[in-house]
Amino acid sequence: MPIQKLSIDDLPYQWLDIVMPSETELNKLSKEFHLHRYTLRDCLEPDHLPKYEDLGETRFIITRVLLNPPTNEVKTLQEMSTKLAIFYNEHFILTIHRLPQEFLKDIKLKYLENGKCRTTNELVTKIIWNVLHTYDDPVIQLSEEAEECEIKIFLKNLQSSMLEELYIIKRKAAVCNKLLLLTGEVISTIRTDENDLVALQDVKDLHKKLMMMYNQVHEDVTNLLNIYLSLSAQRTNEVVKLLTIFSVFFMPLTFIVGVYGMNFHFMPELETRWGYPAVLLLMAIIIIVIFLWFKRKKWL
Repeated sequence: MPIQKLSIDDLPYQWLDIVMPSETELNKLSKEFHLHRYTLRDCLEPDHLPKYEDLGETRFIITRVLLNPPTNEVKTLQEMSTKLAIFYNEHFILTIHRLPQEFLKDIKLKYLENGKCRTTNELVTKIIWNVLHTYDDPVIQLSEEAEECEIKIFLKNLQSSMLEELYIIKRKAAVCNKLLLLTGEVISTIRTDENDLVALQDVKDLHKKLMMMYNQVHEDVTNLLNIYLSLSAQRTNEVVKLLTIFSVFFMPLTFIVGVYGMNFHFMPELETRWGYPAVLLLMAIIIIVIFLWFKRKKWL
């Protein structure tokens, strides 16, 4: 069933959880809870970012639950997260989403059946807290991936695929950081009861911690990218330096060979018995002089 009642009978409000509702079900909800049908329809659009709206007597919140698929491919915001829309006032709360969210049932078992959420404001605080916890494991995984890349870079075990890996980590961290930034604006609008202020403060603290961790991952990966590019440029410079050294050694030798390769008839060395060994000796002397000069300049 796409519509499931999660509230219990002794609560002063009703909680309905709706998964991928049909057009008929949306119209029914619109009439029953006096919500505009277009607002209900828009809450299922996959590309909405976290936001808060005041609809008069009812408040409307959009959050995004982070998915963590085991893949190293670049993912879009819609592929990395799924939307959870919340309509609520003092008398009811509606949670609407495309994908099933098991933590909503856990909230019912842990808080509602124990009588810990007597108002919808308290329930919304618990939902946001669980939504934020979906960002926990991914940031730890991104941190571990960044550390692995750091070890490879500083051990100079550079691979061509490492640049792509660093970009994917940075991309994921940037997307999550954006979602958390917008979620922070939603959290700042939540008003809860006096006896639930500690829970709301826990939500704010968790949000601040996640923001700091994702910012740290993003900053670390940015630094690793710069180091990787610097080391790659250094390796290129070493190759160019080696080729330059070889060219410097062979340049005078090539000149000498070019001169003697012109085959003029009147060349004094052509009739000299020791002409060929003398030219080879001259080449060896030139190589030794260049080598000593490079050593003195500390270019070798």
